[in-house]
Amino acid sequence: MNIKNKIDVLSNSIKVKSYVKSLIITLSIIIFLIGTFFIPVSLPQEIGQNFKQLKMIDDGKILLAPTRSRNTYLLDNNGTVNHTWPSEYKPGLAAYWLGNGTILRTIQVGIMPVAGGAGGGVQKVELDGTITWDFRYDTNKYLSHHDVKSLPNENILLIAWEEKTRTEVIVAGRNPNYVSSQGLMPDHIIEVQPTGPTSGSIVWEWHVWDHLIQDYDSSKANYGVVENHPELVDINYVTSTEQDWMHTNSIDYNQGLDQILISVHNFGEVWVIDHSTTTEEAAGHTGGNSGKGGDLLYRWGNPAAYRRGTTSDRKLFSQHDASWIKPGYPGQENILIFNNGVNRPNIEYSSVDEIIPPVNIYGEYYLSPNSSYGPINQTWTYIANPPSSFFASHLSGAQRLANGNTLICNGETGEIFEVNPNGAIVWQYNTKVEVFKVVYLYPEELGPSIPDLECTGSLSWNKIKPGATANGSFQVQNIGDLNSSLNWTINVSSIIWGKWLFSPESGKNLTPSDGQVTVHVSVVAPNEKNSKFEGYIIVENQDDPSDFDLIPVYLKTPVNINIIQLKFYQFMYKIKDFFSEKIHYKI
Repeated sequence: MNIKNKIDVLSNSIKVKSYVKSLIITLSIIIFLIGTFFIPVSLPQEIGQNFKQLKMIDDGKILLAPTRSRNTYLLDNNGTVNHTWPSEYKPGLAAYWLGNGTILRTIQVGIMPVAGGAGGGVQKVELDGTITWDFRYDTNKYLSHHDVKSLPNENILLIAWEEKTRTEVIVAGRNPNYVSSQGLMPDHIIEVQPTGPTSGSIVWEWHVWDHLIQDYDSSKANYGVVENHPELVDINYVTSTEQDWMHTNSIDYNQGLDQILISVHNFGEVWVIDHSTTTEEAAGHTGGNSGKGGDLLYRWGNPAAYRRGTTSDRKLFSQHDASWIKPGYPGQENILIFNNGVNRPNIEYSSVDEIIPPVNIYGEYYLSPNSSYGPINQTWTYIANPPSSFFASHLSGAQRLANGNTLICNGETGEIFEVNPNGAIVWQYNTKVEVFKVVYLYPEELGPSIPDLECTGSLSWNKIKPGATANGSFQVQNIGDLNSSLNWTINVSSIIWGKWLFSPESGKNLTPSDGQVTVHVSVVAPNEKNSKFEGYIIVENQDDPSDFDLIPVYLKTPVNINIIQLKFYQFMYKIKDFFSEKIHYKI
């Protein structure tokens, strides 16, 4: 082949290689883009980085479970992911902190939802992802939804739908025009005592179906004068034919009063129920600390629902996340509500409302004759400026902080912000994911903060020439408590050979979420031939001498062979090969 042909072949080869390379790059990009579209939402896609550096007054962490993700996250207050709990299921919808790295997480189990918020199960998940309790409440007749509450005795309160046929609903006194062929799904509450990894006993329950009133049909059950019985629920309030009649979307518990607070979305009200009753008393109208059985002890937000007000008296509009403010916090025992503001008169906007319920130390709520429950006005409210600049039609929540500020979550956009009592924003962060609500955790709630140093890897070198440099690496990690911070350093005092360099040689404030830190090592081998050198590198917790780990080290130098010896050995090998061939030929 002449020079010209060689050049042509070479040129064509280069073109082919270039084309193949371009094709590979193009296909890689296409595969990446397709993968990005179809792969379940990952952390970088979920958690945005729109963090406004207005230092959060209290240094804690934020727990959230994005509605379209199977992960639950713990965030530092600068938006950094501190920890992730993976799951097979999307949330359904709430997630809470139980302590020591364990979370209580509702799950969607695949049942076709009656409405938004369908769940069907609840799990306790430890820090390492171990599921210690997996309880399902998803039969053909019942389905848990939205929210749960862990009680001091470690039992769990769940909100759930229960199925009522069209016939049952009409017999109970509901206008047939308000009932579809599918019937109704009113709410009930159950208290579950965990009894095994996947089992639980229902030790208490309350059903709204036991506390109805109607004035539509005197021949049917529950007939009476609605306005004379604010402790009962008008079965004909909410005239929609949708199955989800109440859409209860939050539940809270007051240990001092032994009472339950729920947010009843479709009624525009919050209700208080006596939890001190037995299940039998909860189905009736007497018993418990209140002496009223399972009847409503208090209701607020829409007096028209019990015929003691008009639409102009309404305060709540599609609200979420009603909760008692914790004892010891500013506003303790008051009720805080995220008021979504859907169909609010004149203009739709969201607000956070705080009310002082008219209750005495015995848990009794005052109600004037022929009047509605107070208060007439909120004691504090957050409204954006202008009001319409803050609106979330659904989801969302609010939490009073120990410093008197309030943490607010726009569930639709994932925006979280902290406001002071004057309504000024002092911190904000946008997760850019839809979320039911978020839970702020103080450092003391996160439990112990003891670090635990762990190292992985070893250093082993063979045939390193005397005086030559060998390179390697190992890893350092903090596997301690979730909120711990590790200060570490390297100690080589036990190794009396070689010249050592480490990068880095120490570290500060290493957290479990930081993962492994790689330490790069170089050592100059001792000037001794045909020798073995061994020892241990000690990595120490600077704040706790008892917390350390060891990296084994091994280095071997070869025999030092000079050039004359090398030539001699080569000659002898040639002679050996020559005679081997002769012997093989003779045989």
